[in-house]
Amino acid sequence: MPGRRTPITRLRQVTPAALADLVHAVALDVLRSHDLDTEVLPAEVTVERPRNPEHGDYATNLALQLAKAAGIPPRDLAGWLAEGLAGSPGIDAAEVAGPGFVNVRLAADAQGAIVGDVLTAGESYGAGAEMAGRSVNLEFVSANPTGPIHLGHTRWAAVGDALGRILAAQGAKVTREYYFNDAGAQIDRFVASLVAAAQGEPTPPDGYGGAYIGDVAATVLQQEPDVLTLPPDERDETFRRTGVGLMFDEIKRSLHAFRTDFDVFLHERELHDSGAVDAAISRLRDSGHLYERDGAWWLRSSELGDDKDRVVIKSDGSPAYIAADLGYYLNKRARGFDLLIYMLGSDHHGYITRLRAAAAAFGDDPNTVEVLIGQLVNLVRNGEPLKMSKRAGTVITLDDLVEAVGVDAGRYAMIRSTVDATLDIDLDVWSRRTNDNPVFYVQYAHARLASLRRNAADLGIEPGTDYGLLTHPREGELIRTLGEFGRVLRSAAELREPHRVARYLEGLAGAYHRFYDSCRVLPIGDGQPGPLHAARLALCSATQQVLANGLGLLGIDAPERM
Repeated sequence: MPGRRTPITRLRQVTPAALADLVHAVALDVLRSHDLDTEVLPAEVTVERPRNPEHGDYATNLALQLAKAAGIPPRDLAGWLAEGLAGSPGIDAAEVAGPGFVNVRLAADAQGAIVGDVLTAGESYGAGAEMAGRSVNLEFVSANPTGPIHLGHTRWAAVGDALGRILAAQGAKVTREYYFNDAGAQIDRFVASLVAAAQGEPTPPDGYGGAYIGDVAATVLQQEPDVLTLPPDERDETFRRTGVGLMFDEIKRSLHAFRTDFDVFLHERELHDSGAVDAAISRLRDSGHLYERDGAWWLRSSELGDDKDRVVIKSDGSPAYIAADLGYYLNKRARGFDLLIYMLGSDHHGYITRLRAAAAAFGDDPNTVEVLIGQLVNLVRNGEPLKMSKRAGTVITLDDLVEAVGVDAGRYAMIRSTVDATLDIDLDVWSRRTNDNPVFYVQYAHARLASLRRNAADLGIEPGTDYGLLTHPREGELIRTLGEFGRVLRSAAELREPHRVARYLEGLAGAYHRFYDSCRVLPIGDGQPGPLHAARLALCSATQQVLANGLGLLGIDAPERM
């Protein structure tokens, strides 16, 4: 090989990110040594764990990526990369495979250093600074206070709360916000339903049914005994004020019990009463983004990425619903948020282009706005979907889910699947205390580790630091899985996909169970503990820590006993 090689810094530990940096450094050295164009090298290099462990600990396809641009056969380039990697401290072996892949096997001491890093970092292991300096407004649930939280909102309650925790773990300043319409037609129908129930009359044709309506109406009568003797306007306003307050208190109670709390509750009526909506409309008029047609005022949103222009002020002079959205957008920006994430239901696809167009109309980058759409949720029992709630009458609620499977299983079931697909939750599976239940599987691994720690303490065994002794294939698999936690969290934050953390935890639990079945952690009988037992105990402690960290980010308990 011509030229003089640049020394490669010793790889103290082999996480995917550290190995990717090493591959990049070796590739840069190879290109320079062969007088090849270094501009063909991408800024970031991908390394992945092969599906078949016999192919090595990690693999990279960088030679295949670079070969054409570099003008070198991919296997030749892969051979140079393998030679450079094999000579790097922390790497046991590197070899060419297939058309130009490079498979890498790690040195046990460099790989095992991940264990020490986990134990040193503790609860902060996996956290990063990818979103440091970002101020994020995360709006989710936002159910109108016309009834209990249903399953669609429950999905966002779990996913939104988990996403907030994950973004914060990547350095973002996150404000969790709940916005609700307390001035629209739905509230009018809710009030009419309460009045009908209080008067012993049937539910109006377009009203809300369910036992909760009678409960709320009865409480209003208890608090305001003379309400039915008031003139209709005063009567309705009393039912509106008191009934909405009671319903919203119950919504907050249900959410809190589900471990979902908010920093800000903002009412649509506040935006109108404060003048925020009028101010937003005036600003758009002044900038020329509004025009008048047929007596109505329209936003030129089709010029800003929307599929059509939107009515802001109706021909009768009343504001359209988007008017509040415009005032709300400016309200959020005025509070200093530079990223606004809206988590909306499956019937809100039009809001994606609408809200991005609003941002552009106010002179902002449309990427200031992100809209996540969640699909429907069904509960299934004995293979049949459940369609009726005892209390809500027409929909299954958050409380129904918690009653059936508990908070941990309810949250985990909602989080572990991507939100852009309809979710069926089989109550027969999620209520079991077996490994068929994914949350039980993960929690059992944590409890099993806690039990092992207690047993080790009884034997006087403390975690050791000679990680180079961890050479068994199952030990290596478990260590590499621990090392990927930070990458998984970064990806979950960047893609707004908390389900990646849940799936990772299931993989980690599986890796631990396989390790435990193959590697003796504590001595048998009267056997004396040695350095290998201590090193394996450290690996177990690190695994327990990462399981606890991941479960915490999902808002799920990490039990010590089960």
